[in-house]
Amino acid sequence: MFSFVCQLLFKLFTCSTMVEEKKKYSRDYLTWNDEMDKVLLDVFVEHHNRGDQAQNGWKPHVYNAAIKAIHDKCGLKVTKDKICSRMKTFDKHYATISKILSQSGFGWDWVNNKLLMDSDDVWNKYVEANVKAACYKNKEVKNWEAICTIYSKDHATGEGAMTGAESEAQPAELDVVDVEASPELPQKRQQTGDAILYMLGDMKGSFQDALKSLEPLEQPKVTPPLEIIAALEKIPDLACSDMFRAYGKLILSERLFQALMELPIEFRKEWLLMLNEKNN
Repeated sequence: MFSFVCQLLFKLFTCSTMVEEKKKYSRDYLTWNDEMDKVLLDVFVEHHNRGDQAQNGWKPHVYNAAIKAIHDKCGLKVTKDKICSRMKTFDKHYATISKILSQSGFGWDWVNNKLLMDSDDVWNKYVEANVKAACYKNKEVKNWEAICTIYSKDHATGEGAMTGAESEAQPAELDVVDVEASPELPQKRQQTGDAILYMLGDMKGSFQDALKSLEPLEQPKVTPPLEIIAALEKIPDLACSDMFRAYGKLILSERLFQALMELPIEFRKEWLLMLNEKNN
């Protein structure tokens, strides 16, 4: 009898624990769908265009607007922490994909929302040096234009807009304070100060050279896809089909895009049509 009671109590305790864990899990876990992502990004694009970003991140009312939009349009209640977590995911997508697109041989498939590449050999060589990017070969990332709008300026402005992980990954640099000579100081002190600055300059140069020797060679920068699209949209009377064909070529060749931009605007359409005919 005593054994039966103990077993019964144990089962009740186990069931109670499982229920509590299930409640906790369902309370903390949130699955984002395509509709929620679009609503969230639309809010941040709108406030990005308004300049609602402080030096250390987004202003509080932006998160409130996102919470309200998701509640009104998706019927779901989300917290600021959940939004921050999702935005970190988008930030990671941008950091990884934009780095890939800056390499020769890569482009973006706007129809299927994934990477384009010249060949598997191009991809394999890139992944050899960037193992963590392997999962992006066939990964679908929707709303790429919105993600670029939100994060491209942030990553370009430097450390103030980087995530914590990115900031920690940046090499430290020695700061050298420029000291002007003052007529009130004795000449000997001025010479000593100059000598110290000279030594610090040498130390900084040696330190930076050492870091460069440990880092992979910097790849040449290429024009972002959105800039190419914007340039094509400015060409008068350019049909959509001709624009898509031209985009497919320009995204893979920085030299062709530079050649296009050197032409007067009235000549660009005819040049692109000739380029399309030549390669057909």
